Amino acid sequence: MLKGNLYILFSCFLLISTASIQLSELKRLTQRGDIVSRQEELKLQNTAQSLQLSLLKKVPDFGFSNLFANWSYLDFLQYFGDDIVRDIIGYEVSPDFFEIITGRDPRFFEAYIYLTNSVSIYAAQPQKSVDLMSQGLQFMAPGLPQQSYIVWRYKGTDEMLFLGNNTAAENSYRMSAAWASQLDTPEADMIAERSAQTADFLAEDPNSRGAQINAWLEVYLRAVDDTIRSLARSNIEALGGTLLFSQRGQVSVRYRLE
Repeated sequence: MLKGNLYILFSCFLLISTASIQLSELKRLTQRGDIVSRQEELKLQNTAQSLQLSLLKKVPDFGFSNLFANWSYLDFLQYFGDDIVRDIIGYEVSPDFFEIITGRDPRFFEAYIYLTNSVSIYAAQPQKSVDLMSQGLQFMAPGLPQQSYIVWRYKGTDEMLFLGNNTAAENSYRMSAAWASQLDTPEADMIAERSAQTADFLAEDPNSRGAQINAWLEVYLRAVDDTIRSLARSNIEALGGTLLFSQRGQVSVRYRLE
């Protein structure tokens, strides 16, 4: 039975890998300029990527769910890092990667670092990002995974900055503080304090500049490229904040509430 499942799994991966090789070849030709209608070919590439991900969503994992999640995550990193193609056709497929990753391995913490950046900001689908985090959090607990409290914080940031749902954001920040307070580490202590502070800001004033500045600082700290860092910094400065950088590389923000 195990041999049969492994054979089916291998066949599925072979099919998906073949599609991936075809995508890679298409990228190579595109970047060399060998394709006359570049825009049309890139659209075909996007369609092929969508079909590949749709197939992955439907394929049974036979107990190898982590393998599917890891494979999808590595494929996403290649997709996200292809700046030439992304600048032309965008990031609309990003949510599909994370549907697979969070569906197969909801405790895959590293994936959430990219999820909010690529889905909320680049793909402009913050509700989808929040929905995926909400699904993943159902399978988490304080300390499981170790930094699970950060996912609550990411969720709160998206709810406040991109959805304008400050009530939900306050709850997410309080959950982040509650989960972090159950762990005895310097990072958890810091996140517990910062999350509780942001929740208090929102409780007192739903449109608090302090809460927004702290949220944009969160975006800055978790940014995976300079474009997002620049966006976050601009918003922090527009709200009256100033980023501070220590000699040890730590980043903080200074502002005054009037």
